[in-house]
Amino acid sequence: MKFKVIIREDLEDGGYNVSCPALPGCHSQGDTIEEVLKNIKEAIECYLESLEKDKLPIPVEPKVEVMEIAV
Repeated sequence: MKFKVIIREDLEDGGYNVSCPALPGCHSQGDTIEEVLKNIKEAIECYLESLEKDKLPIPVEPKVEVMEIAV
């Protein structure tokens, strides 16, 4: 399975925060992009295991577009 993730630089504490929009509440953090991707992969795997254990469906990933606008 493939999921989109959003990585944001943590300007206050350093490092990065990451979330998976398709899985509400599925977040992680890390000091580097490499670490944050490893951590969110583990978080997603745990999330999916929990859904399976509770016999709940895997949410359908919403269409996500990132665009830049000028204001």
